Amino acid sequence: MIEVSKKAESIIAGMIQDEGGETFFLRVAIEDGGCSGLSYKIKLDDQLSGEDSTIQADGFKIVWEKASEEFLAGVKIDYIDQGMTGGFTIDNPNAKATCGCGASFRTATYKGARKKCD
Repeated sequence: MIEVSKKAESIIAGMIQDEGGETFFLRVAIEDGGCSGLSYKIKLDDQLSGEDSTIQADGFKIVWEKASEEFLAGVKIDYIDQGMTGGFTIDNPNAKATCGCGASFRTATYKGARKKCD
C-alpha cells in the first residue's frame, strides 16, 4: 500500500522517539485543498479510529483512513538531503497532475477542491 524508504524510515523513527516513543505512529492523509485539488497531510499521531488501516514499517506503524486508500495505493515516501529544499518526498502513481511544489495533486477520477496552499 505505502512504501517508505530506509532513509525516511530512519528519520521517522527518530522523530517518533523524540515525540515519546512507541505509542506514536505516522499518519498519512489526503484532504481536499492545495492548488491542484488534493493535498497530503502527514503527521505523528497517537490516536487510532475505527476507520483506520495500518501497516508495520521498520520500528513504527503507518496509519491512514480507509477513505484515502484509492489515493494512497502505491505511494512511496522518501527523504532527500538537499540543502534548503531537502525533506520528505512523495511519489504517488495515482497523481495525474501536481502543483509546482509537489504538496498537492489530482487524480484522473477526482480533482478535489482547490484552495490556496499554505
